Amino acid sequence: MNRQTLTHPIRTQMFIDGRCAGSGDGRTFAVFDPATGDEIAQVPDATDADVDAAVFAARRAFEADTWRRLPPAARERLLLKLADLVEQHGDELAALETLNQGKLLGFSKMLEVGGSAQWLRYMAGWATKIEGSTVDLSLAFPPSVRYNASTRRVPVGVVAAIVPWNFPLLMAVWKIAPALACGCTVVLKPAEETPLTALRLAELAHEAGFPPGVFNVVTGRGETAGAALVRHPQIDKVTFTGSTEVGRIIGRQCASDLKRASLELGGKSPVIVLDDCDPRRAIEGAAGAIFFNHGQVCTAGSRLYVPRSRYDEIVGGIAQIARSTVLGSGFDAATQMGPLVSARHRDKVAGMIAQGRDEGGEIVAGGRASDRPGFFVEPTVIGNFDNRPLTVVAEEVFGPVLVAMPYDDVDEAIAAANASAYGLGASVWTSQLDRALRVIDGVEAGTVWVNTHNMVDPALPFGGFKASGIGREHGRAIIDAYTETKSVCIAY
Repeated sequence: MNRQTLTHPIRTQMFIDGRCAGSGDGRTFAVFDPATGDEIAQVPDATDADVDAAVFAARRAFEADTWRRLPPAARERLLLKLADLVEQHGDELAALETLNQGKLLGFSKMLEVGGSAQWLRYMAGWATKIEGSTVDLSLAFPPSVRYNASTRRVPVGVVAAIVPWNFPLLMAVWKIAPALACGCTVVLKPAEETPLTALRLAELAHEAGFPPGVFNVVTGRGETAGAALVRHPQIDKVTFTGSTEVGRIIGRQCASDLKRASLELGGKSPVIVLDDCDPRRAIEGAAGAIFFNHGQVCTAGSRLYVPRSRYDEIVGGIAQIARSTVLGSGFDAATQMGPLVSARHRDKVAGMIAQGRDEGGEIVAGGRASDRPGFFVEPTVIGNFDNRPLTVVAEEVFGPVLVAMPYDDVDEAIAAANASAYGLGASVWTSQLDRALRVIDGVEAGTVWVNTHNMVDPALPFGGFKASGIGREHGRAIIDAYTETKSVCIAY
């Protein structure tokens, strides 16, 4: 499969109020194939007026009761229909994702398409299970009056969903599926680097029967279209996944506007190997934790803590995997790692590797941008045997870059793991349950995996501590993110 196997023309227009739309002033920007650097298409660069149109379409759809008052089972059926259409167009969506984002085609099929269908179906089921409670009150006045009290969950309103470029289709579904299940309407802004599957998803939602205005997509730059969407007075809730730097900007704006916000932000996830681990499993697991999706994962296992006595064995094994990894196009079946998403991001990652070397880190494997066409960086292992305060230990690289550090005591490893501004994910590799539980208790992270890493499921809440964000995705917790509690008190 390759670009030529796409069964539909590439969609290059926004989707507003049930119709395709260009930008009001005709401006566009280019999107690229990161495996070659070639331009794929031009997409609209939304103006403030375009954002207005999308938000007001969502507002009209919400206030007209064409969605929020729809019977929950009807919302469920439409989400299930969209899941079916995502699967039916799976080859097209997977090819489009690999073309635009660069990930391996197998992962596009399994995660972007398969995962999106799974999340849509899971959240569809929640549409009929949103419930309130009855409450016994203790009001004693007037003495002859009794009270009946209850709570109900109501949709929060119009949602602005802003998603990153590392899992473009899946992250879009992570946002829109629960919002729509709860009766909200949505304006989605995909990352400027990877808008193509979001535009196709909007068309599939229209084909599934979603009313006009319920799901809209605007394309544009974060500092223009994204900022206009966040500050729009008709937006009731912002849900954002991306960098902590941008999350802070969005959080400040939402706080000023008293607007609800969910922020899933950066990470610097530790991988803690204990001395009783299965070494082969730990080596393969740690390599997968950092090199999966070319290291462009918010929970990428970018900090490796290894017992000093096992350091050479474990780090050497991971370095061997890095050196043997085949780089190439995601459409090539022989490829084991594709490109980074853009030239700008490639240069950033390569610059951070160089900074790590200049600060005293040892380049054990990789260490440079590839000179082939496209936006490739070699999978890199940096040894930090003396535990120097390297920038690549503190800051998120968001690329295939692992820093390995030794420790002498498990408590020392836990303390080092927690000595970070971030707290999104972590993993521990051991054969003893009691030791795993000790690490789980001690590590400050929203998710702790044992003998695995980067595993997510629609039923398992996901989010971070500290600078890794506010709020949780998935599971029962996500219903609270897209609804408000309304209390009802009846005197009789």
